[in-house]
Amino acid sequence: MPPVPDPPHDCPLCPRLVAFRQHWREREPDWHNGPVDTWSAGSDEDVRLLVIGLAPGLRGANRTARPFTGDYAGDLLYATLLSFGFAEGTYCADPDDGMQLKQCAITNAVRCVPPENKPVGAEINHCRPFLLATLERFPNLKALVTLGKIAHDTTTRALGGRVAAHPFRHGGKTELAGYRIFSSYHCSRYNTNTGRLTPQMFAAVFAEAAGFVRS
Repeated sequence: MPPVPDPPHDCPLCPRLVAFRQHWREREPDWHNGPVDTWSAGSDEDVRLLVIGLAPGLRGANRTARPFTGDYAGDLLYATLLSFGFAEGTYCADPDDGMQLKQCAITNAVRCVPPENKPVGAEINHCRPFLLATLERFPNLKALVTLGKIAHDTTTRALGGRVAAHPFRHGGKTELAGYRIFSSYHCSRYNTNTGRLTPQMFAAVFAEAAGFVRS
């Protein structure tokens, strides 16, 4: 059976993530507490850009069920997508805010929230078939934006590339399997608070991706 783009809500593949998920289901039964599906524009044929993050935030997507929704990383990501026309509406950190994506989809390298936001190698590997199936889901996909080294490296491996030949760096660009990959530091609060990533640096990556997608 070919892999599907999104794992089931009770995906059993990663015992550590299953246990962590169950702990939070008992503690916060009204939260989503499961793998977070890819969020995309109106139809699969419309998607030209795929943003690939690390994993759901505990009180972000793990709570709300929409990628990057409910935590600081989403504040910066969605403000940037709105400014470059990849989304429309108003982001209110709520999946019912009515915002819509345009020509864009958002997913994560690891679909379940990991303890301390740090997935281990086996968990990244278990989720890679879902990432590959997600890439194959969008027939007109042209560009990928990978947020952080883990997202970049697993995307490279999913597409059959060698990490050494496509190394991660902020503002980097590479071609692989018919896609152009733009890499950025992750838009986490830690990276922005420490100055490793500024909103201007983040916007510069999306400016290049938008120019390529619409060229």
